[in-house]
Amino acid sequence: MLKVIPVEQAIGLPLAHDITEIIPGKHKGPAFRRGHIIRQEDVSKLLDVGKANIYVMELEKDELHEEDAALRLAKAAAGTNLKLTGPSEGRFNLVAAISGLLKVDVELLYRFNSLGDLMMATLPGDRYVKEGTVVAGTRTIPVLVKESLVQQAEALCQDRPIVRLLPMPARHVRLVVTGSEVFTGRIKDGFGPIVSKKVGELGSSVDSVELSPDDPDVIGNHIKNAQQAGADIILVSGGMSVDPDDKTPEGIRRSGAKVETHGFPVLPGSMFVMAYLGDTPVIGLSGCVLHDPFTAFDALLPRLIAGEKITRADIMAMGHGGLAKKHDH
Repeated sequence: MLKVIPVEQAIGLPLAHDITEIIPGKHKGPAFRRGHIIRQEDVSKLLDVGKANIYVMELEKDELHEEDAALRLAKAAAGTNLKLTGPSEGRFNLVAAISGLLKVDVELLYRFNSLGDLMMATLPGDRYVKEGTVVAGTRTIPVLVKESLVQQAEALCQDRPIVRLLPMPARHVRLVVTGSEVFTGRIKDGFGPIVSKKVGELGSSVDSVELSPDDPDVIGNHIKNAQQAGADIILVSGGMSVDPDDKTPEGIRRSGAKVETHGFPVLPGSMFVMAYLGDTPVIGLSGCVLHDPFTAFDALLPRLIAGEKITRADIMAMGHGGLAKKHDH
C-alpha cells in the first residue's frame, strides 16, 4: 500500500521510489533515490521538482516494489549472453555481454506486454549488436504490483527467453566475382574490398576472391571448389538479374546448390539469390552492394555468421522493414 503525505511531514522517512528531475534539453535522471531518508534541506528541492506530496510505502504481503518486480522480470526475460543493469527509476536494462546477433521472440514479447501493469521494450531483432549495448529495458507501470502478476510473467518465460544474444564465431568466407569485364581486367573488381570490410567488421574473414567469366559452368566450379576448400559461407557477386545474359544464378544452380529463392522482398537487394550447397550457404549478391550502404546482404550476413539456417520463409518475412533507407543505418 502507498500512503501519500505532504513533503514537510516526510522528514526522517524513506522515499518509496526514485524521484526524477527533468531539465529540458539538458538532463533527466533521479534527483533522489528510493530509500533516501528525507532531510529538512531536501524539502525545497522536492518542491522544485513538483513533489508537494510524496509516497511512503507499506507493502502488503502479496505486493512487490517496482524495483524488486523489475529485477524478476528482467531475469525471467533474459536469455544467453546478457547481463542486467539497474535499477534506475524503477527500470532494469538487459545489456549485451558479448558482441553478437540479437534474437527477440516477438510473439512472447507481445504476450508479456499484454499482461498489463508491466512492460518491456527491445531493439529490433536479427541484428548485430556490440558488447555493452542496451538491448532491452523492463519495468512495472505502478510503483507497487501484485506478486501474482510477476509470477505470470515468469511462467510465460519459463520455457524460452524473450531476448537472447547468439555468438558470432569467426567464419571462413569465400567470394566468387563474376563478370567477363572484371575477369579480363577491363574494369577493376569493386566487390572484394567492400565485402571484405563488411565481413571483417563482424569478426570473420574473406579467405579468397576468385574472378570468373560469365560462364555458368566455370562459376559453378568455383562454388564447388570454395566448398571443398572449407568455406563456411560462399558469396557470388555480379549479374544477378533474370536477364538472359546474366549467368550468375545459373552458375549457382550448376554448382549443385539448392536455390531457396531468387528474389528478395528487400530494397536494395531484390535480385539476390539464397541457395545451399549441402549445408553451406551460397548467396548471390547484386550490384547494389557496390553503391548502397545497407542492402539485403547487411541484413543477412550477421544471421549467417551466427550459424542460422535461412529458409525461403525467413526471406519472405524480410519484407517488413525491408525498405532500407540510408539515414537509418
